[in-house]
Amino acid sequence: RRLVDQAETRIPRRWMEGFYPIYATAQSTFGVNWLLIASIHRQESAFSTAPSTYRGLNFAGCCGGPMQFNVTNRPVSTWQLVSNSYVYGRRPAAYDHMTAAHPSLYDDFDAIMAAAHLLSADGAEYALDGAAWDAAYAYYGHDATGVSYADEVLARAIGWSQHGFCINCGVDRAMIDAVHAAYGAPVLAALTTATAANARVRK
Repeated sequence: RRLVDQAETRIPRRWMEGFYPIYATAQSTFGVNWLLIASIHRQESAFSTAPSTYRGLNFAGCCGGPMQFNVTNRPVSTWQLVSNSYVYGRRPAAYDHMTAAHPSLYDDFDAIMAAAHLLSADGAEYALDGAAWDAAYAYYGHDATGVSYADEVLARAIGWSQHGFCINCGVDRAMIDAVHAAYGAPVLAALTTATAANARVRK
């Protein structure tokens, strides 16, 4: 479900206006390209329009909020690791869904700043390159589905960088294929090899 491109979800331009200053602050604070941050925001919650964005957890019962942080993995959850990232940047005076207390999984500023911090810690910078792919891959998880996730996230961000930020556009299939060939395919091949080796050991 996290890998379905929700281009059919028509998002009003007005809805996005509050996110731009948050993306800008996240980029300047953590040195991560805002298009990568926005692409993950799109992938995770369709820019915070998914029904459960601001309450509860996702269908898997593990993750929540605009950036779908895991709050159940132990001993310290992913959210707990970066939840205080908002203190490093200046909070906009006003934006939609500002919570009363911070940090909040459901506050757009808190969540997006935390995501940018996590991406930075995993090597992402301004360039939309292999380091950005690796950070997106780590954001989802190190498995075959994570490869597809990172391919799509980076392809979308690159597409925006080339053709302009488009709220309701889908991801170009050719760009996904190019990103996969450059970054995803070697990782997927290594995963496949490791799985095959483990299967032989079990026999």
